Amino acid sequence: MAYTQLTETERYQIFGLKEAGFTQRFIATSLNRAPSTISRELRRNREAEKYEPEQAQRKALERRHSK
Repeated sequence: MAYTQLTETERYQIFGLKEAGFTQRFIATSLNRAPSTISRELRRNREAEKYEPEQAQRKALERRHSK
């Protein structure tokens, strides 16, 4: 399976589904992603206990460009 990074659209979908109270497993199934991908995304990009898709996208781009 080829490695693909989360898109900005997927990050907004994660945010919306998480805010609506859905589980990480449900979100993963909805986006056709592994549950560990969703868990990692939420863990790495949480600010003050809240996931913000704009900041998550910015951080992802910064990590990508710092390599």
